[in-house]
Amino acid sequence: MAAIAPPIHRGMTVLNRDAFVKSFQTLGVRVPVKKVGEFMKVFSTHLLNLPRLRNTVSDPESKDVRIVLLQKDLKEEDLANLEPSKAEKVKAESLGIVQHTIELDYNYWTAEQILHAVMPEDAVDIPSSYTQIGHIAHMNLRDECLPWKTLIGQVILDKNKNITTVVNKTNNIDTTFRFFKMEILAGQDNMIAEVKESNCRFKFDFSKVYWNSRLHTEHDRLVQQFEKNSRVCDVFAGVGPFALPAAKKGAIVYANDLNPESYRWLNENKTINKISDNLHTYNMDGREFIRQAVKDLQATGSDSEWKTFNHFVMNLPATAIEFLDAFRGLYRDQKSVFESTPHAKLPMIHCHCFTKSPNPADDIAERIQQVMGAPIDRTQSTFHWVRNVAPKKDMYCVSFPLSAEIAFASK
Repeated sequence: MAAIAPPIHRGMTVLNRDAFVKSFQTLGVRVPVKKVGEFMKVFSTHLLNLPRLRNTVSDPESKDVRIVLLQKDLKEEDLANLEPSKAEKVKAESLGIVQHTIELDYNYWTAEQILHAVMPEDAVDIPSSYTQIGHIAHMNLRDECLPWKTLIGQVILDKNKNITTVVNKTNNIDTTFRFFKMEILAGQDNMIAEVKESNCRFKFDFSKVYWNSRLHTEHDRLVQQFEKNSRVCDVFAGVGPFALPAAKKGAIVYANDLNPESYRWLNENKTINKISDNLHTYNMDGREFIRQAVKDLQATGSDSEWKTFNHFVMNLPATAIEFLDAFRGLYRDQKSVFESTPHAKLPMIHCHCFTKSPNPADDIAERIQQVMGAPIDRTQSTFHWVRNVAPKKDMYCVSFPLSAEIAFASK
């Protein structure tokens, strides 16, 4: 059976829902209600079987009769050429053959079908996908789609009940505060999103902070490595996708973000999730925070006690590697305490980064060595592929132990 599609309106840029009405006729067999199930089983390969439409409709002449709809390209003369058992069943048990008219309107078609009908025939990418952040649909439209952007936004809004705002990214990510500039394509001007992730609730202004729902798996992966009472330092914490689940798990977390809005919502989410003493928040430059957090944690113990973080999380993939120079000599003043403490350990660093290299591990390790001034121990390091962010551009998380050579360096 030929696929059914909405009317074509190439070039439509202002949505006209009334333009997407389509009707057709199909055969229907009038069947007593009590025999509908049996009849549909016998004729299962000949039913209408269109998405989101029932194969039976009520009969206008009798409430005790249903009309079983058949394939729309099946003609009445074709019924006589069916298998003898089927032809006989129609003849013996049906109450007649009727022509039934089906009318489909805008509400029937999917977003992708509508956009196919208005976009150029040779369009490579039909922009019906989006990332959902609470009630917000976040799109990243290509330049060739921009003439249809308002129509696209309205269609996405219409076809998704849980979406009340549709936005489009208008530039690359802000390198300082990590958020996208965006425009509202359709719906309410409400950018305060609420999201549930990793057994936590997050609330934030999506237009002023960074949030990526596609990193949910990565958030969980790292948090699973943090044990209860372990000490975690989250250098680029955002609104808390690593920090809050870790704190809720029982870890002692020091979390920082340079963006005042991220810091504000980090504290708001701390309250929402009823986290108190084991989450400490900062609004500082990343390098300054690393040094300050180490001092603040050490201050909670005695001068002769080796007390430091078990994990540093550095989720700023565009530039996090550049901040690794803060670890050079970070524990210089604590070298004697470290050496006199049995089983003392240095932290594990989890650094997110981008790479376009065909040999990602080598590329990442070399860049880290250039910044830190010494190589990392590849035998104790892992290079975890997170996701593809663009053609030939991947996001990785490299986890490696801070070496004594770097931690206690004189300069």
